[in-house]
Amino acid sequence: MSERGRRAQALFELSKPRSSEIHLLRSGAGCHVLVVDGNRFYDIDQRGFASLDAAIAEGRTQDALAAMGLAAPTCAVDAAPAAPPIRSLSLAVAQKCNLGCSYCYARQGSFGAAPRNMSIATARAAVERLLSDAERSSRVNLAFLGGEPLVNRAVLRQATRFAADEAARRGVSIRFSITSNGTLIDESDGDFFEEHGFAVTISLDGPAEVHDQLRPYKGGRGSFDRVLHNIEPLLVRQRRMQVSARVTVTPLNLVLRETLDAFIALGFHSVGFSPMLNSPDGRGELTHYGLADMLEAMIDCGEEFERRTVKGDRYPFANLLLALQEIHKGTHRPYPCGAGSGYFGVSADGDLFACHRFVGDSAGALGSLARGVDRTRQNAWLVERHVHRQEPCRSCWARYLCGGGCHHEVIHRGRPACDYIRGWLHYCLGAYARLSVAAPALFSANTLAA
Repeated sequence: MSERGRRAQALFELSKPRSSEIHLLRSGAGCHVLVVDGNRFYDIDQRGFASLDAAIAEGRTQDALAAMGLAAPTCAVDAAPAAPPIRSLSLAVAQKCNLGCSYCYARQGSFGAAPRNMSIATARAAVERLLSDAERSSRVNLAFLGGEPLVNRAVLRQATRFAADEAARRGVSIRFSITSNGTLIDESDGDFFEEHGFAVTISLDGPAEVHDQLRPYKGGRGSFDRVLHNIEPLLVRQRRMQVSARVTVTPLNLVLRETLDAFIALGFHSVGFSPMLNSPDGRGELTHYGLADMLEAMIDCGEEFERRTVKGDRYPFANLLLALQEIHKGTHRPYPCGAGSGYFGVSADGDLFACHRFVGDSAGALGSLARGVDRTRQNAWLVERHVHRQEPCRSCWARYLCGGGCHHEVIHRGRPACDYIRGWLHYCLGAYARLSVAAPALFSANTLAA
């Protein structure tokens, strides 16, 4: 662990669960309490902080909250949702890839099987499945992933046009997204993405020398220069489309602030970081000490976000923007995402999985386009994955902000990142308190969502 990581270790300690019902913290803006049920965040005075601190030790937090007028009806629900409608699908239009990323959950694009493309018939069937339950004026999302989805450009474009026409005919609002390695993008793709208002996510892992080590072509040649050459026209012309960068963080690319500043300067709409917690052979995974270094680097980025925001500058650090949005809304969720509920991944052969990461994995198999969602398996999935059924989540103050962690990572590696997640959320709560005072305009609806 680096010297920088020692600050993160202190944050690990500050954010350890002392109560399953509340979490106390101090920030430069004062003292605060997060009431876990409902994720209600309050400013309190020193006396109130001391009272709640004592109540934690004595096991009487509910009485103390009631005495302070902070008690509220229960928000937590044990029951899993029953037969939720599909609202989002990701299509593995190409289970193949031209890169040889060592950490790839999709095993370099093929998901451990023979490389193959999705047919247009399967893609159209997926679109029809997505729209079949959508009510007029509702919103749905169609995503394209892989492998590298632009290996199968023709089907991607045909499916998009079909979906746009069908959604318009049914009065449904549809959004499109794609996650790409950027090596195959050309100017006509930029035209197409702009026409249909795509959210475009480019996988980039840092400065050239680091990216090329982590994301080379299968022959070993680096891909960074090609990616930047290809995406420059998209960055210049993005209006309806939004082009973001996603960085997978491994022990080799922990220079997050340098990466964030460089990518913002290139013109990305937003930049986000995701820790590598589970790879097919363990290569690139972050350990406890690596996560401590990552947390310190994330806070460095967050503090720059705070400085820039107070000055009135836009600094699109996606991780903090999303966390502030969730805290401001009082988001309270028993799952980390919609996987296996309103969101499914579709394999090239038309099978349904809990999300794009489970394609080809029996642990997340939940039906097929031909047969529909297997409601028995889906119900079991939703019951078993509910945060109230997870350990040690049930006693953690962060459970309704975290949702229990990525299902794929938890099933295949466990929970190596709990300290990191709590430490990051503790920092984000403090940042929310400080910015609410120093930059309240950030929390207008249009600003925070931008």
